[in-house]
Amino acid sequence: MAEPVKGPELTAYLLALLVPSALILAVYVAQYGFGLAPCDMCWWQRYPHFAAIVLAIGAFAARGTTLGGILVVLAATAIGVSGAIGAFHAGVEYGWWQGPTACSSTGLGNDPLASIMNAPLIRCDTPAWTLFGVSLAGFNFLISAASAALTLVLLSRGKKGLSQ
Repeated sequence: MAEPVKGPELTAYLLALLVPSALILAVYVAQYGFGLAPCDMCWWQRYPHFAAIVLAIGAFAARGTTLGGILVVLAATAIGVSGAIGAFHAGVEYGWWQGPTACSSTGLGNDPLASIMNAPLIRCDTPAWTLFGVSLAGFNFLISAASAALTLVLLSRGKKGLSQ
């Protein structure tokens, strides 16, 4: 029978679910509430968070088992991957290195040519918003990297506590 998940291990499970969920919610509020259209690299950062959410839900379904712990590790890894993409994107925004040369635009609608011609270009090298000089990509890096590391540390502490 599976052991109940509690203490640091439970906190790791919760972080693996709540952090990517909160970040995805925040970017959708920014996009649809404040009109901050995402560039291609912004989308790249979202995909690992979507995966982390699914993995964390699976971890909760399998909590207290080896599979549950593995799924939390995979969710933390996905969060970390999003943070790494965010770090790369922030570097492109700050001009530290060059990013992809293609820009993106919004959906095509009924008349693809007219939509393409009238759609604003969303550049990956220009931040849509900053706070204290940190862009959304920079915040994703900071939050994701810290939460991925903390999730793994808490999970390992929870496992040590169970084995004693």
